[in-house]
Amino acid sequence: MPRSQPLSETPLDYADLFEAAPCGYVLADKEGRITRANATFAQWVGWTPQELQGRRFADLLPIAVRIFYESHVTPMLHVQGSVSEIALDILHAQGHKLPMLVNGTALRDDRGQVASLRFAVFTASQRRNYEQTLLHSRNEAQASVLSERAESELREQFIAVLGHDLRNPLASIAGGARMLLKEQLSERGSMILRLIDGSVVRAVGLIDNVLDFARGRLGGGITLTRDDREPLELVLRQVIAELQTIAPSHQIEAAFSITEAVDCDRVRMGQLLSNLLGNALTHGAKDQPVRVSAEASGGHLVIAVANGGEPISPAALERLFQPFFRGDGHSRHEGLGLGLHIASEIARAHGGTLTVASDPTETCFTFTMPLARTAQA
Repeated sequence: MPRSQPLSETPLDYADLFEAAPCGYVLADKEGRITRANATFAQWVGWTPQELQGRRFADLLPIAVRIFYESHVTPMLHVQGSVSEIALDILHAQGHKLPMLVNGTALRDDRGQVASLRFAVFTASQRRNYEQTLLHSRNEAQASVLSERAESELREQFIAVLGHDLRNPLASIAGGARMLLKEQLSERGSMILRLIDGSVVRAVGLIDNVLDFARGRLGGGITLTRDDREPLELVLRQVIAELQTIAPSHQIEAAFSITEAVDCDRVRMGQLLSNLLGNALTHGAKDQPVRVSAEASGGHLVIAVANGGEPISPAALERLFQPFFRGDGHSRHEGLGLGLHIASEIARAHGGTLTVASDPTETCFTFTMPLARTAQA
């Protein structure tokens, strides 16, 4: 049995290599008339090699592509002698377009004049689809960026309306109410003014909560201005006094023991207590006092707000600090459901925690923070 020849010794069939190559080969004269095309290219474009012979290569191109070929590709071949990876659409015999990549070289005679042209042609449908997919993805990404930018501008306008356009009339109402309180009024008039003042306090609190929530969603989070130069107790007592005007018939008991300087944002501490106390006054039993305590000792500040009434269900406890969550829905005055969420964010910004415990005896929210600043804060 004769041995097979080594691969290096097997004679190459150059004619077959030309005709059955995995790419199209097109030979043309200096004018671009096809003198020979391989079977691969002929099969791609739907013509026979004989039908292609004598045609100008440019005649296989759509009108717009032909203009580009004549004005750019041909001059480049004659000047620099070659072109690489030129994306061209070539017309099939049935009229549809085939995306191709074309490499071309110009062969010169002894006088340096172009004598003939050679083209290697590759199908580019998969590459074109990939490029179109990338282009589509880029357009979608740009559209998403524009949409997010528009949403961001809308949020900024929303914040501006809340922070300016609503605060100004509330400030006017509060100022007018304070001026009227200096007048001699009937008992009924004084009661109405106290109700107005309480409503202003509640509205300002709602605006603060929505502003902080909007800023948090925009990535800014709760911002703090911390120092320990002023006593914290005065701020906490002021908050209690303001909320007492909203619920004058509800007893509030306060106990403070702040013996150490507290490095905190006092405005935020007031907002935290306002949210917790407002929640207790709204949901607590009306015939039982709300108890507020604050103690700074042992390296920690602890503020607790407790009220009697129905306990919070275990299911509600799990979601209590989520935004827009409003408990079991028993109260008609639940607001936006942002107060406890903002309070928890203020606690976190100070490096502290806000926890809740609820049983049939009482419901108690406890804020704890270290008096020394932490890395988290």
